[in-house]
Amino acid sequence: MALSRTIVIAGAGIGGLTAALALAARGFRIIVLEKAERLEEVGAGLQLSPNASRVLVELGLTERLKLRAVIPEAVSIMSARAGGELLRMPLGEAAAERAGAPYWVVHRADLQSALAGAVSDHPHIDLKLGATFEDVAPHAKGLTVVHRSGTIRRSDLASALIGADGIWSTVRQHLFPEVQPRFSGLIAWRGTLDATQLPKDYTARRVQLWMGPNAHLVAYPIAGGRQINVVAVLPGTWNRPGWSTPGDPREVLDAFAAPRWPPPARMMLGTVDSWRKWALFGVPDDCPWSKGPVALLGDAVHAMLPFAAQGAGMAIEDAAVLAQHLSPEIAETTAGITAALRQYGRTRQARVRRVQRTARQQGRIYHFSGPLAFARDLAVRALGPERMLARQDWIYGWRP
Repeated sequence: MALSRTIVIAGAGIGGLTAALALAARGFRIIVLEKAERLEEVGAGLQLSPNASRVLVELGLTERLKLRAVIPEAVSIMSARAGGELLRMPLGEAAAERAGAPYWVVHRADLQSALAGAVSDHPHIDLKLGATFEDVAPHAKGLTVVHRSGTIRRSDLASALIGADGIWSTVRQHLFPEVQPRFSGLIAWRGTLDATQLPKDYTARRVQLWMGPNAHLVAYPIAGGRQINVVAVLPGTWNRPGWSTPGDPREVLDAFAAPRWPPPARMMLGTVDSWRKWALFGVPDDCPWSKGPVALLGDAVHAMLPFAAQGAGMAIEDAAVLAQHLSPEIAETTAGITAALRQYGRTRQARVRRVQRTARQQGRIYHFSGPLAFARDLAVRALGPERMLARQDWIYGWRP
């Protein structure tokens, strides 16, 4: 008996919506369950290097994003110890020509809006807002996926379920209750400011990475260049779930006080009116990717520290690889679906683990102080712009 050609995706974040578009392009009917009543994100920017933007371009999202995404000209690597720029790694045309796709920085809400618009326009995708995944059970024709909208409990028949519901994934909890997120001991603070609030030198189309003692700072333009997204990362013990908790600006300003941090970094931080904070958690590297006809995607399976700027990128890559491994023909049997999802996980594991390790290592390097910071700064200067860009080829040059 042939299975249903419907796939249910739990979660309408970046990974879930990208997966919906990629799988619909393969001929599946898609149901996306999203517990939020409305799709709206606040505050956060995203860096989408060519490995991620390539997937979005191939899904036809260029027109929806081009007025909102910014193509940065470079990444400026800055040192609090040195008081300024160590190296400027070219992006823009240099990165696009090298990798064959653009490097974008974009507000998360703009990317989600572009994806949601494409999903809404697709005749074979049904986005259900206010629908909370509750349970999944085997059925003669595949799976019965149970979800709740308010007081109403519903079920859908599907050949597969994809858990793209974030680091606190309900699908993962259902499959692998022993796998729990781990607090990193770090807290990210984020805010935005109007570009007009800073001198022109501070609003150039580039990503600024400031490295300093026990903290670092990243800033880049979003919203077509009209705003600057600022993220400051500090150690701390506060570790509540969620990523949009109001924070006291004094905590950030005290951590970046003089003389350890130079005036340019402090001026940028002081211009942010409102800060939000989120405790940085990760999912253990050995988290399984699938069980039978149910698989995980994005933060649900590999939430990582953001120090390689690849959290969203890895979820987007997951979606592309998942669609490569699934086809309506393969999905005609539970055994076919199970084998395809197992192979999807095997295909992704080595790359994702390498990115996770890179992010952890870079986070430690960013926070060096004393002689280690001095040695780090010398090493960065010695690399030079072109060699620094070449070191990113293994990430940026990825193709599905």
